[in-house]
Amino acid sequence: MTVHRCWVYGDNVNTDLIFPGKYTYTLTKPEDIRTHALEDLDPTFAAQVQPGDLVVAGLNWGCGSSREQGVTALKEAGVTTIIAASFGGLYFRNCINQGVHPVVCPGLAALLHTGDQIEIDHAARLIRFGAQTFPIPALSPSVQAILDAGGLAPMLRRRFLGESA
Repeated sequence: MTVHRCWVYGDNVNTDLIFPGKYTYTLTKPEDIRTHALEDLDPTFAAQVQPGDLVVAGLNWGCGSSREQGVTALKEAGVTTIIAASFGGLYFRNCINQGVHPVVCPGLAALLHTGDQIEIDHAARLIRFGAQTFPIPALSPSVQAILDAGGLAPMLRRRFLGESA
């Protein structure tokens, strides 16, 4: 069981709000991308987020473009899990490819405020907030293997180049 501080956002937060498109071709280093995470939606996020914090959102998190920087910005800030009522399809896949666990959990964001803490029991696949529990949907074995490896590129490097973790 691990306890995580939450950053809570609403519905239809698109990739431009997660990482402003104006930086897409000027910033390439992940550590630089991190500093602009959510700057147009929540200017406090990049300076205050801590490793282990979670993003919890409403419907259609990450809709919009297919740019991977929307995941990179959060991952580099230390966010390893994003919980949303639903995800934009490409964003969901970008999370998996980059080793960030996307969890579909309708209703949780409506109960939380930024700064609230939730508990995650990965073994039992449960999220707890107060007395309430929410299931963490199982992922396919192939998707879980990618997440366990830290993303698609690390998994492929290990598998085909023999690199260690």
